[in-house]
Amino acid sequence: MVAVLLIVIVVVWPQLKPTDSRIRIGFGSVNAREAMDPGMINPRYFGIDEGNLPYSITADLAKNVTKNSGEVELEMPKADLTLKDGSWLVLTAQNGVYDREAKAMLLNGEVNLFHDSGYEIRTEKAVIDLDVGEASGTLPVVGHGPFGELRSEGFQLKDKGATVFFSGKAKLTIFPGFGASTQ
Repeated sequence: MVAVLLIVIVVVWPQLKPTDSRIRIGFGSVNAREAMDPGMINPRYFGIDEGNLPYSITADLAKNVTKNSGEVELEMPKADLTLKDGSWLVLTAQNGVYDREAKAMLLNGEVNLFHDSGYEIRTEKAVIDLDVGEASGTLPVVGHGPFGELRSEGFQLKDKGATVFFSGKAKLTIFPGFGASTQ
């Protein structure tokens, strides 16, 4: 009798106080615009330029510009490029468009080019060719580095930063003592 009573309690007790430990799958709310224009959060793209050097592109959000195009709209894009000598170059912006076939980017809004040796260039818009390692912009540029500071009306970067041309009216301020040897 006690055994039967224990079995009934074991079987009936969970039914009296059910605990829901099952996994539930639900649907999040998706509005019509999101369903028609899907995006990817934290996308990453890795590629190799014509010199067989790696580069990567990341962003907070990516969306296709058009359905069958190779262009991707990026929010907060960041490109990391490795240079021949082992150093690196980082490009960041608020927005951009990456063309996968052309391996090129158009960056807009607080564009920042930073070289690991301490040189930094800021502008509002830049066009980047990742395959050949070139960048250019026609809007005002502010730059600084160990040498000093500069301002110009545009720039052109060649060979992944080995050569940089500043166009238009330019002003260079060299810090005292730059280039002086310490003996």
